[in-house]
Amino acid sequence: MTTVSPASVREEAETWFRENWDPEIPLGHWWERLADSGWGFATWPERWFGRGLGSDQAKQVDAARAAVGAVGPPSGIGVMMAGPTIIDHGTEEQCQRFLPDMVTGKEVWCQLFSEPGAGSDLAGLQARAERDGDEWVVNGQKVWTSGAQFSKWGILIARTSVDVPKHEGITFFVIDMDQPGIEVRPLKEMTGGATFNEVFMTDARVPHDNVIGEPNRGWGVAVTTLAHERNSLGASGMASAAGGVMIGRNDLDRPAGRRSSGGGEMAGMAAAFGGGGAMIAGLPALVGRADDKVLRDKVMRIYTLMEITRFTSLRVQAAKAAGRGPGPEVSTGKLVASEMVRQLRDVGLEALGPHGQLMGADTPLGGMLQQLALFSPAISIAGGSDQIQRNIIGERVLGLPGEPRVDKDVPFAALKVGTQR
Repeated sequence: MTTVSPASVREEAETWFRENWDPEIPLGHWWERLADSGWGFATWPERWFGRGLGSDQAKQVDAARAAVGAVGPPSGIGVMMAGPTIIDHGTEEQCQRFLPDMVTGKEVWCQLFSEPGAGSDLAGLQARAERDGDEWVVNGQKVWTSGAQFSKWGILIARTSVDVPKHEGITFFVIDMDQPGIEVRPLKEMTGGATFNEVFMTDARVPHDNVIGEPNRGWGVAVTTLAHERNSLGASGMASAAGGVMIGRNDLDRPAGRRSSGGGEMAGMAAAFGGGGAMIAGLPALVGRADDKVLRDKVMRIYTLMEITRFTSLRVQAAKAAGRGPGPEVSTGKLVASEMVRQLRDVGLEALGPHGQLMGADTPLGGMLQQLALFSPAISIAGGSDQIQRNIIGERVLGLPGEPRVDKDVPFAALKVGTQR
């Protein structure tokens, strides 16, 4: 990790953004320019579109970009989860093949992990992949797949052996979503949107070259992805997402300066946690209650939780600098983020008063807090429920006795799990 001061990073980044930002060029061209510079994904390795910076230094890059008014890099599952996992576990050829179109926003990614019978017990998944020469044939169902209807690629875990315990017979794939064997069905939410989807795979095919890591060793790769997911769902990750852009298939040709940052169901949370928590700290004033000491106290409690998640993000960066993958500290950040979102939901609606019952762009703060309130339950479920995070912290951090696992050494074929019950 590059050891330079945050102040010098801020100065260098701001100089680059002022010299290179042009709101009139197509968004796709801007993202190519941003990717080549390394300022778009500053914590990534220098050889893979980054600068090798730490978390605090990366925040200075975000501040420099915001000061110039430049649009941030692409956001979403690709750059938050798939990219870092491929960098950690993929081959040189896989990095060269998948990362360029990911960081330039040309291709959108999704995550094919959860199943109807395998959510918290993710290792109990039943989607199967069978080897057929130089390809794998995949059959099964996934659910809660964000953005699948827009995605070119999916990161997929599927069972490739039933003769070993459940964690040992899983393989991690990159699957092409644009093929006849894949059907995507959007799930309507109470927010009015359809972020999540069901995905059905019937004889879908994956080249063997798209296996990340080794066959039947995909659980370790998936754990890396889950750690990056939990980190991205912490407040620090949401703050970073505030500068990113969620895109549709036809957005790359539009002028970069005419795109708004954020988007989708996460827009309210990204905006709330962006700018170092400025929106949270300024909430009483934004709703005309700057003198309400009780409301200000509640808001500062939320801000304190945000600082705790920032600390855990620094621990993640320190682990990466030491050559270690993300550890159980991301569970702390994710768990705190769940509590923080719940508090922000309650305090935000309290601050809005009767306006909190309304939705729409013409409501206070553009309906951001109402949208956040409706979407807030997802944060305590996505990336592993709060109960799972507490188990991880208890067992791997505090050293408490683990929960009984009677299936740990039993071949998957002998288990009664999911629809096999």
